[in-house]
Amino acid sequence: MGLIVSPVLRMKFKRLLSYLGEYKKYAIIAPILVAFEVFFDVAIPRVMSLIIDKGINGAGGADLGYVFKMGGIMIGMAVIAMLFGAASGLVAAQAGAGFVQNIRLVLFDKIQDFSFANIDHFTVPSLVTRLTTDMRQIRMAFITMIRMLVRAPIQLIFSFIMVATINLKLATVFVVAAPVLLFGMLYAHKLAHPRFQVMMEKYDKLNATLEENLVGIRVVKTFVRGSYEIEKFEDASDDVRDAQRYAESVLITTEPFFQFVMYSCMIAVSWFGGKSMINEEMTVGNFMSYLTYIKLVLFSLLNISFGIMQIFLADTSVDRALAIIDEEIDIRDDDADKDLKLEDGSIVFKDVNFKYKKDADKNVLSDVDLEIRSGQVVGIIGPTGSSKSTLVNLIPRLYDVSEGEVIVGGHNVKDYTLENLRGDVAMVLQKNVLFSGTIEENVKWGNMEASREEVIEACKYAQADDFISAFPDGYDTKIEQGGVNVSGGQQQRLCIARALMKKPKIIIMDDSTSAVDTDTDRRIRLALKEKLAGMTTIIIAQRIASVMEADQILVMENGKIVERGTHDELMEKSVEYRELYNSQMQGVKA
Repeated sequence: MGLIVSPVLRMKFKRLLSYLGEYKKYAIIAPILVAFEVFFDVAIPRVMSLIIDKGINGAGGADLGYVFKMGGIMIGMAVIAMLFGAASGLVAAQAGAGFVQNIRLVLFDKIQDFSFANIDHFTVPSLVTRLTTDMRQIRMAFITMIRMLVRAPIQLIFSFIMVATINLKLATVFVVAAPVLLFGMLYAHKLAHPRFQVMMEKYDKLNATLEENLVGIRVVKTFVRGSYEIEKFEDASDDVRDAQRYAESVLITTEPFFQFVMYSCMIAVSWFGGKSMINEEMTVGNFMSYLTYIKLVLFSLLNISFGIMQIFLADTSVDRALAIIDEEIDIRDDDADKDLKLEDGSIVFKDVNFKYKKDADKNVLSDVDLEIRSGQVVGIIGPTGSSKSTLVNLIPRLYDVSEGEVIVGGHNVKDYTLENLRGDVAMVLQKNVLFSGTIEENVKWGNMEASREEVIEACKYAQADDFISAFPDGYDTKIEQGGVNVSGGQQQRLCIARALMKKPKIIIMDDSTSAVDTDTDRRIRLALKEKLAGMTTIIIAQRIASVMEADQILVMENGKIVERGTHDELMEKSVEYRELYNSQMQGVKA
């Protein structure tokens, strides 16, 4: 196999094989068992020739005792070969499943270290495909390597030796056939590899369409867009089908070519071998075993061809797996002080500019200078798209600044390990996410060592205890995937409780009460004012009522802080703020 597969492809597989780990012993045992299986398989035709030449066509006539004796040996060899084959299959399956599990864990661990920018580079559906479909393709290729591509070459060598010992001249037929098959395999790989790359990209898009539909299924049903979604999914599915058909057309056309070469060899050997038998240069037994060995040789060549093709097909999946492994994580803490922790909740932005991509023409945040004292409550308002969320994402280093620096607790955020920094910064994100498990388990994400009493206390501050207690199972109520069995407002309150469990020095609430009514919003603010005393609090909100009691309010527009001050100061100097306040308060009065 090493002579056929390109050095680049061998190097890529070698890198993945380093993740065999504890399954290396299975990967070694499987080929050994295969070798024993082949040994007995190849010996059977030779025993058959002895039965024909000595037991049936012997000089003294038929010898039934010899026939039964050798027949028993042949059956025993077949049973032993079967047992070795079954054992090798089981061991190879164990090795393949474990190998891919290790790779999948490595990829998942790497993804956990990804920044938002890294995830944006791959997209979530693509990552899902790489950890599922691509892993299945690599598993099939690996099992092929330790079984078919071990069995076929050994069988080829042993069978060819047996053929050569029977009639060396006829063995030269395979010397002609082998280069033809080799050329066919290399040409097929050249055509297939780019086609399978396109096919996997289509799979990514199909998964993206499916994920989007399932996540938003309630919206789809509400707007009666089922037919549109079906049509969109059909288009994506058609693209996969067309790409798959285009890619696999190489295999479809290659298979007849390989069979043509194989059967041409069989016809040639049968012709010349038959003449040798007629001329009494070969016995009937030798000729029968010779035909069997011919089939073994040809099927070995065919299996090697298809085994190599399986490796070639997995080449694309290997590339996609290695792309995750080789992805350079743009937010690292290798040089950070592992003992450094936040002294307080102070925050300073110095001449900060930010863009999501380095080659972008325009900054998302521009010329941001900001100072927040520890324990202050800061409100941020502004129209949609004004980069409010982007600003606060820089505090726990979900993104890194393009220019300038962010100082938290008296030190640049890059001086902290990500664990220490994020451990003291709690965020209630704009998009609330709950995980499968009980309500208590979800809230305890903020502190896995917390008691039930601490969980209840946090939920009371977040105004979640009332609706939790109304559930038959209370805090043991199961949350379905994505939190679909609780309302948006309930999700937000559970996420607030989860953040409070961390007891951080800084808490960021990104429009985290938008789904609750104004009265609940007010009660949450009053409760948090007591709970968060002394904690730096940043509140992003659309309602001015949610931030009007803040020590400092920032008004953002187009990635810049255009106004700042207390509510009274902004009411006096900012026309936009005053108009927004009046429009919202008039709505409340109405």
